[in-house]
Amino acid sequence: MSTASGDPTTGTADFSATPLADTSFPEEWESGQESARDEYATEESATERATGEAAPRGAEQRRPAGGPAANAESGAALPAHRPVRGRYRGNSGGYELILRVDVDSVPGGPKVLRKVSGDFFSTGGGTQAYFGSFLVDAPTVSWTGTQVVIRGIASYTWQTAYTLVRVTVPRSRTNQRPGAATVEFLRPPNQLGATYVCPYISPYFRTVEWEQDSVTGAVPFLSYDTGSLPQPANSPARILTVPRAYAEAGIELLVSGTANVIANSQNGWTNTELHAAMETNFSLWRNAPQWKLWLLVASSYEGMAGVRGIMFDAADSFQRQGCAVFYDLIQGAGPEEQRAMLRTYVHEIGHAFNLLHSWQKNLATPPAPLGGNNGFADLSWMNYPQNYKPLNGNGGAAAYWGAFPFQFTDNEQMHLRHGFYRNVVMGANAFGTGAADIEPALFDEPLTDESGLRLGLRADKSGLAFGEPVVVELKLETTDLRGRATHHHLHPDDELVSIAIRQPSGRTVLYRPLLRRCVDQDQTVRLDAGRPAIYSSAYIGYGRDGHYFQQPGTYQLRAAYLASDGSRIVSPVLRLDVRHPVSQADLRLAELMMGEEQGKILALRGSDSPSLQSGNDALQEVIERHGTHPFAVYARLAKGLNFEHEFKSLSPDKTELTVRPPDPKSGIEQLAQVVKVSQQGKGVDNLTLNLASRRLARAYARQGDLEEANSTLDRLVRHFDTPAFKPFVKDAVRDQVDSTKARLTEEFGG
Repeated sequence: MSTASGDPTTGTADFSATPLADTSFPEEWESGQESARDEYATEESATERATGEAAPRGAEQRRPAGGPAANAESGAALPAHRPVRGRYRGNSGGYELILRVDVDSVPGGPKVLRKVSGDFFSTGGGTQAYFGSFLVDAPTVSWTGTQVVIRGIASYTWQTAYTLVRVTVPRSRTNQRPGAATVEFLRPPNQLGATYVCPYISPYFRTVEWEQDSVTGAVPFLSYDTGSLPQPANSPARILTVPRAYAEAGIELLVSGTANVIANSQNGWTNTELHAAMETNFSLWRNAPQWKLWLLVASSYEGMAGVRGIMFDAADSFQRQGCAVFYDLIQGAGPEEQRAMLRTYVHEIGHAFNLLHSWQKNLATPPAPLGGNNGFADLSWMNYPQNYKPLNGNGGAAAYWGAFPFQFTDNEQMHLRHGFYRNVVMGANAFGTGAADIEPALFDEPLTDESGLRLGLRADKSGLAFGEPVVVELKLETTDLRGRATHHHLHPDDELVSIAIRQPSGRTVLYRPLLRRCVDQDQTVRLDAGRPAIYSSAYIGYGRDGHYFQQPGTYQLRAAYLASDGSRIVSPVLRLDVRHPVSQADLRLAELMMGEEQGKILALRGSDSPSLQSGNDALQEVIERHGTHPFAVYARLAKGLNFEHEFKSLSPDKTELTVRPPDPKSGIEQLAQVVKVSQQGKGVDNLTLNLASRRLARAYARQGDLEEANSTLDRLVRHFDTPAFKPFVKDAVRDQVDSTKARLTEEFGG
């Protein structure tokens, strides 16, 4: 809501209408315009039944809306009526109203949701600001031969006494221009407030400009014939493009800008490179809410195998403006590959509209209801095919595709069409709508648990210094001696694990990863006597909502893992104490570690992005002036990982790809200290030590010292070869070291 004074629902009835805009219908909606159902023809509004209010002036005797009317003079049948559904816009008393009417449809058009919604913008001079939104969730609709009257109680984003909304739309024939909607806001029982006359502007409820770039060698998706492979009998075969898929949900995607082909790197794209690429290459981008979106068709994602796409713009105050799909994993000319490409594009763009994964909707703000099996039973673009688990019968990818109608669910379409403006428009509310408050009961222990799985959450230290990065270890193990199979995605960045944090103030928030990735690949692991557990380590000190541990005191953490069968496995509570700083030096170190840019760099494991330069400077000061302090190991880790790796930057004109080559010398300088201190038990956790050691070995090999690379890996094996670690952990480390040695020899041995 804006800071503008007044209330757009209480003004006078004076208005000034805006010019009529595009009145054309999508080609696929042109046929069968007569869509009003017979039951609407005799339906009385709830207001009329309750109050006896007469029909509005000009209303004719009700007659079946679908029947052709005869011309009294010639006897010729009149053209059918147009639907009244669509988007309207009008002005009154210094406010603009964008109205969405969703009470009828046409064959082949979007499903009717029976809603009316709108957004208000305050206008003054040459400026405009968002004021608020409203929704009539269950209106009553009265049809006559000349008009449609829609009435209902609205919910608003602000408090107003004018809760009754009445929308009157004249019925037009297909050979006529659509009529303007008159919107009246009333204070119960019947006190008229503001009136808006809103000319029709589009059959779509919302319109988004979509800019797409691709790297050299990547062929952007064009279309898929849904009849190419088996599909549900009630889903008609049709040619689907990405814009057509959204058109079926009532949303218009307008291809905008130039589809640039930009230089590529064979080494894949990291989180930090994607983040930097959008900042310099999205020509429509600006730091403001706007219906504009950028998608990059990149080659591959380096951070993890199986990532088909990512909505990476979740790091600042203007999120959800950019996403990427990874061509190397989804490419192919066959129908299965084309089908998967379509789903990946629609899925990632769905995240930009603030749609969560099917199993995460209860973690939104406010929470939305989950479908069956904790959301895994949803037949939606936002589910993973391999995660599909219907309430009855077999699940998995084959079952998903056999039943999927290539549509969003009803509540997802409700969000896309009628969600409050800031919850949907790109650049406004953060992913998940931002506030991050959650109910602690969401992570309560289940009343019964026959999953055969147990989740652990621990930290190397129970007490942390103020400003110290918070890293936790997750452990998933089987409690069933027969063994259990489930997915391998244990890191919270994959969004199949959630971590709730109760802060010292009593507020409970959800850790939201800075960059959320879609690991749309079936990675099943069997946990049994030979391999009873899997582990993951995660830095959770900083995420989409900023720093989560900003005050001294006691924190309570709890994790929840969503298993392949829909079971929700909850960890015991982990308590962490963040100590008060005791000196000015402690405060200065905390300041150097807890800036917004430093948090992003630690979460991204380093970055060359110019926008994060001050954060890099602060971490460098920690290394140079406080090199022996425990905080320095985290600064060295971020710097060392970044040095060891190349960094790709796109030029603003998108014609050149600048690659800063790896700097193995600087990487070794930083990572060697991280490994040394950590092996002494004074640095990072063992899982992070494993990562740092393997990257240090790679830096040595890249520099031509394969002998020292192998020695580094041998020291890693010896570190784990103690009674403190279980045999299956030692075996896993040995296997990982052997495969790393083989890769380094193959790549650098010559």
